[in-house]
Amino acid sequence: MNKLMTGLSAAALTLCIGASSALAAGPEGVWKRADGSAKIQMTKCGSEICGKIVWLKNPRKDTQNPKASLRNRDLIGIQILSKMKANGDKKWKGKIYNAEDGKTYTAKMELLSASKLKLQGCALGGLICKGDTWSKSK
Repeated sequence: MNKLMTGLSAAALTLCIGASSALAAGPEGVWKRADGSAKIQMTKCGSEICGKIVWLKNPRKDTQNPKASLRNRDLIGIQILSKMKANGDKKWKGKIYNAEDGKTYTAKMELLSASKLKLQGCALGGLICKGDTWSKSK
């Protein structure tokens, strides 16, 4: 009986450690926007996090880019998240490029769970923020 209890305790501890290390891992991986229109791959860029578009439901060009020379490039492969620095527990702050209007905004990101990530783009020094919750892609 003692061996059984010890085995069950060890298994429970292993599960708890595994779950907490998944959360501590950070936002690295591929995430899908809430509307399913895009997938973004998050990676470490030195001490920061960055993200690039790796899939679009409707692939297109970067037509709204303020630089005319970049308007003919494919959106797939471009970096949209940059300079995402740790800003609290499971939170980051940096920049996001919005291909819909060609502008770069302040971004806030929070890892809600191992499979949910809240991302917001903000204007006017963070007074107006808009975003959604992304899901980890399989």
